[in-house]
Amino acid sequence: MMTKPIAMRDALLEQIHQAMAEDDKIFFLSADFGSPVLDRIRADFPARFLNVGIAEQNLINVASGLGLEGYKVFAYAIAPFITMRCFEQIRVNLALLSVVRPMNVNLIGVGAGMSYVVSGPTHQCYEDLSLIRSLPNVELYSPSDHVTSAALSKVCLERQSIKYLRLDAQVLPKIYADEILDVSAGYNVLRSGNGVCLVATGYMVHKALKVADYFKERGQEIGVIDLHCLTGFDERELTNHLANYKDVFSMEEGFRYRGGLDARLQEMMENQNFSIRFNSIGVEASYRYELGSREDLHAHSGIGEKDIIFKVDQKLKNK
Repeated sequence: MMTKPIAMRDALLEQIHQAMAEDDKIFFLSADFGSPVLDRIRADFPARFLNVGIAEQNLINVASGLGLEGYKVFAYAIAPFITMRCFEQIRVNLALLSVVRPMNVNLIGVGAGMSYVVSGPTHQCYEDLSLIRSLPNVELYSPSDHVTSAALSKVCLERQSIKYLRLDAQVLPKIYADEILDVSAGYNVLRSGNGVCLVATGYMVHKALKVADYFKERGQEIGVIDLHCLTGFDERELTNHLANYKDVFSMEEGFRYRGGLDARLQEMMENQNFSIRFNSIGVEASYRYELGSREDLHAHSGIGEKDIIFKVDQKLKNK
């Protein structure tokens, strides 16, 4: 039976809640941030739940201490605050320290990109892709729907490493069926085509599929790839797949050419000695205060659906 879409955070937290019943080494921390599922975690496992308050820097300090004691730690807060407000703590207490003292600490940031639409640039998060990618020894995951988010719980529990999961704050349509999703490759091919392939992450996967539908209605098949892991994906297999295309577009709800997805794909191409025409679609590097729907904000930022269709169409015409 197909279930309705739910929030990414609730899908992930439900998996954590179930795992805590069987594994007493799981500890959950919150920076005064909640959800209905989190209420059950707090009620059922009060000895392994702690709300540190609106103190994200201390959240990382406590998480690293618990990690050093052998706990599988989840630290939960709003995305810009768990990355930017406590960046030094992540760098020193997690990225640096885990080199000599391996830990399993998982940072859950809710509110990736522009998903807090009406809250403005203080609560929107364009920089986390660049910041977290700049840290060696930290894995970065950016799921596109709640099915992927739930599947990543297994990665969090099994991998002895530092991880950051950037989750959308909105309930997004399902991309994957209700089954155990294989996330081992770090990406999934959603559409195959010719000429152009869109490699997207997070919310932008949904927009990539809409763009692909637009061209399909006009008789042109373009590829779509959901890259949910920006650090440890299978580079060789991905480049083998992209070799079938003339143009590749990266699509991210983060600042363009500031070290995010576009930089990661260019790094892959250099590592694999792979040459292809590359195009970056991302937020133009400025802070904006317009109000409106998410698509309105995208249009103001250069990543509206019409903007992307125009750029792809130009490449298809010049193939």
